[in-house]
Amino acid sequence: MSEPIPMPRIELPPGLPSAAVIDLDAIADNVRALRSHAPKAQLMAVVKADAYGHGLVPSARAALAGGAAWLGTAQITEALALRAAGIQAPVLSWLTVPGDRFQQAIQQNIDLGVSAGWALTEIAAAAREAGTPARVQLKVDTGLNRNGCTLDDWPQLIEDALKLQAEGLISVVGAFSHFVSADAPGDPVNVEQLANFVAALDQAHTAGARFEVRHMANSPATLTNPAAHFDLVRPGLAVYGLSPLAGREPAEFGLRPAMNLLGRVTNVKKVAAGQGISYGHTYTTGEDTSVAVIPLGYGDGIPRHASSSGPVQIAGQQYRIAGRVCMDQFVLDLGPAGLDKIEAGDTAVLFGSAAGQPSAQDWADAAGTINYEIVTRVAARVPRLYVSDQR
Repeated sequence: MSEPIPMPRIELPPGLPSAAVIDLDAIADNVRALRSHAPKAQLMAVVKADAYGHGLVPSARAALAGGAAWLGTAQITEALALRAAGIQAPVLSWLTVPGDRFQQAIQQNIDLGVSAGWALTEIAAAAREAGTPARVQLKVDTGLNRNGCTLDDWPQLIEDALKLQAEGLISVVGAFSHFVSADAPGDPVNVEQLANFVAALDQAHTAGARFEVRHMANSPATLTNPAAHFDLVRPGLAVYGLSPLAGREPAEFGLRPAMNLLGRVTNVKKVAAGQGISYGHTYTTGEDTSVAVIPLGYGDGIPRHASSSGPVQIAGQQYRIAGRVCMDQFVLDLGPAGLDKIEAGDTAVLFGSAAGQPSAQDWADAAGTINYEIVTRVAARVPRLYVSDQR
């Protein structure tokens, strides 16, 4: 295992009840590390869902500074927000609905993912209105059975797309797919999907398609499956320094977490032995003790499923949530000596990137979920504060 990468000290500024402090240098460095894992491919940094909770525009700029050639969004509104912020890098937006903002996307030179015939029809109509061809990338479903054109329908989608291209309404610039189990590198479904994608590309080439980019590799495939790199890789989670592979630490891949979720101790007090804590008294003190209140709850994205289990560090000491997570706060049992060690105003680290601090993965384990969800669900009420030695 590699040594942890040094990082700047992250602090909660005075007067704030909480903050998600985002290390933009970590995002840029993570992109550099990911490029080293796929040196022959361009890299698309996926910034959907407010950059996995890290902040869309600042994260996108940091990723570009680290060498990302493309940005990826799920929804057109996200792509338009990038353009409104002055970001002119290539952007692909792939999850659209009938009646979507296709004309605006075309006018802003945003590539559009196409998974079905209706999308081709609507995009072509929007291109006609816009007076400029739409750039489209065709998505084939190679086994995930979610979004994407089925293998059976793929030849017809190619035929229809090339007809519209001949009419000057669209330009077919890419093809892509998505893995089922890239986070399980030994799963034979990965081999099957890859073969399906190559076959779909061959069909498209035979029909006359000439793609600028072909892509399938998400974060785990970028890190573990060179055969899936093609022209472009599109990591998401790993851009933000979290590991997409169970049992593998970010530092093994040269990554470090970018988000540090901090809260302020708002109250510390004594509680006698045998007293219930928080709603429903699901936790009972085993001795005379002291407790601290942290002003973060499920209204801020703290998972209620982490009740009586979520880890928190204060002054270098780790504690567990005592009782239920409430909407705006939770309680920690500090033990009998807590009043001598901790006071109102101290910083509590829910998860961070320094050695010894709880991680987003620790919270995922406590809540029975995945680290993707932990960072993405941090709510808008929690301020995002950005730190960087470079900007």
